[in-house]
Amino acid sequence: MSLAAGLRASVLIMVERSDTAIRVGSGDVPVLGTPRLLSFAEGTTVKAVQRHLEPGQTTVGTKVHLEHRLPSPVGMHVEINAELTEVDGRRLVFSIIAVDKTGAVVATGTIERVIVDRERFLARL
Repeated sequence: MSLAAGLRASVLIMVERSDTAIRVGSGDVPVLGTPRLLSFAEGTTVKAVQRHLEPGQTTVGTKVHLEHRLPSPVGMHVEINAELTEVDGRRLVFSIIAVDKTGAVVATGTIERVIVDRERFLARL
């Protein structure tokens, strides 16, 4: 396994109506819903490390701290960046920042994930 702090990934999204707080049930305004923002952020952390894992391994989310600072209307482009900042055995800690096309910080946070063997993980369900 070649996991080390400094691995990064970015995802650029355009806020769609299906991403709004109204659609995901987290509010009643037509802006990027926090659950969708979190989903995009988690996906970005997965992207940052997936090709560095051993065959049969995956990561699962265990802890999230997300500060959603600014609203993003439908049509706004938002770039979500994840950087692996800490590797502690199987535990991975990522720093998250989301920035809109104007350069404004939409969100910051940390996401922790744990490396698991996919088959053993699923067998426990």
